[in-house]
Amino acid sequence: MHGEVPKKELQELTQATPPRRARRLLIFLLLLIAVAAALYYVFSRAPAPQRVGRFGNNTGPVPVLAAEAQRADVPVYLNAVGTVKALNTVTVSPQVDGKLLSVNYNEGQDVKKGDVLARIDPATYQAAYDQAVAKKAQDEAQLANAKIDLERYDKLAATNAINKQQADTQRALVAQYTAQVQADQAAIESAQATLSYTTITAPIAGRTGIRQVDEGNIVHAASSPTIVTITQIHPISVLFNLPQQDLERVNTAFAKGALEADALSSDNATVIDKGKLTVVDNQVDATTGTVKLKAEFANAETQLWPGQFVNVRLLIDTLNNVVVIPTGAVQRGPNGTFVYVINDQNKAVMTPVKVERQSENQSVIASGLAPPQRVVTTGFVRLTDDATVTIGSNNAPATAPPTASEPGTRRHKPAATNASDSGAPQKNAPPTTDPNALPNKPQQ
Repeated sequence: MHGEVPKKELQELTQATPPRRARRLLIFLLLLIAVAAALYYVFSRAPAPQRVGRFGNNTGPVPVLAAEAQRADVPVYLNAVGTVKALNTVTVSPQVDGKLLSVNYNEGQDVKKGDVLARIDPATYQAAYDQAVAKKAQDEAQLANAKIDLERYDKLAATNAINKQQADTQRALVAQYTAQVQADQAAIESAQATLSYTTITAPIAGRTGIRQVDEGNIVHAASSPTIVTITQIHPISVLFNLPQQDLERVNTAFAKGALEADALSSDNATVIDKGKLTVVDNQVDATTGTVKLKAEFANAETQLWPGQFVNVRLLIDTLNNVVVIPTGAVQRGPNGTFVYVINDQNKAVMTPVKVERQSENQSVIASGLAPPQRVVTTGFVRLTDDATVTIGSNNAPATAPPTASEPGTRRHKPAATNASDSGAPQKNAPPTTDPNALPNKPQQ
C-alpha cells in the first residue's frame, strides 16, 4: 500500500536501532562519571592551610610600640651643604730682593700679628738708608749757612749798603735748601721702609702653612716663590647656598636679628660648632637659582678647617607649643596621612591627621591629634583598624623574634635584661609580670 514501509527495509531499520542506543547510553554514562569525579575532587579536598603570620598565628593582640603625642617648641631649620673658608687668607711674599738669612716660623704654627717670619740680608738697604741720612745732614748744613747770609744781607740792604736784589737772591737760596732738606727726609723714609721689608712679619694672626722657600736662597720681589701662606681660622667662616625660594623667609628672619647656624658632621647627628649668619649675598646666581650665604663660627676647638665640606642648618623660626609625634607613627594611605591611635580599650583606631612639618625624627601635627593620645610607632605588619594591641617596652623589640620556619630571616639572641647592662643574660630570672610586655617565646 502507498505510504507503508517495505518489510525488508523495516527489518534493517529495526536491527540497526539497538547499537545506536547503546552508544548514546555509553556516552551519557561517561559524562556522568566525569561530573561525579569533578564534584568529588572539589568537595572532598582538604581545606587549604591558613597563612601563618610572623607571630605564628593570626589570633590575639598585635604587639606594637607606642608613643604619646606631646606639645613642644619645634625649631624650623633650612639645611644646606657648606664649604669652610678661612676668614682671612694672606700670601706672604718678599717685597725686596736679597738672600734669605733665616726662616723664623715652624710649619703649622699659630702666629700673632707682627711676629717675625723671615729675614732678608739688609746690608744693601742699610747702606742706602745711611746715605740718605748723610745727604740730609749735608743739605741742612748748607741751609743753615744760607740763613745766616740772608740775615746779614737783610741788614745791609736796610742801610742801602748792598743792592736789594742780592738779598732777594739769598732768600731764594734759603728756600731752595729748605726744599732740598725736605726731599732728603722723604728719601730717608723711603730707604727706611725698604730696609724694614728685609724683616718679614705676620700681617694677621693665623696659622702658617707649608714653607715654600728655605733659608739661603736668593729671593726676588717680582718672581720669587711665596714665603708662606697664613690663614685665619679663629674665627672661621662657612659659605653655603640656599634655593631662591627660601630667600624671603631668610631675609624676614634676618631682619629681626642674628640667625643661629650650626655646622654638622656628615651624619647630621653631631654639632661641630655653633655660629651666626653674617652675610646674605646681594644677588641670586642666575645659573643655579641659589643665593650664597656666609656664617661665622668661633671654631674654638679648631674642628672646622679651610676647604672642608660640612652640613649647615640655619634656624629661621620656632613653632611654639605645637603637637609633635615620632615620624615613624605617620602612615600614608589613599586618603592622605593617618595614625593609629590607641584608645582606652587598647584598640588601634585609624585617625586621619594633617602634618604641618616633618623631619627625620619628629612630625608636627596641625590637626587630628591632641596630647596625651598614644599613637603606634612600630608594628604595622598585622595592624588593622580597630585591632586589639599589646604595647611593648621601648627598650625591647616591638615584634617577637622570627621563627625558624620563616625563610630568609635570621635568628637573633634575645637582648640582655640584666640591670647592670653588662650584656650577659641573667640566670634564673623570674618571669616578667608586666601586663604590657610582649609574651616571651620559649627558646628552641
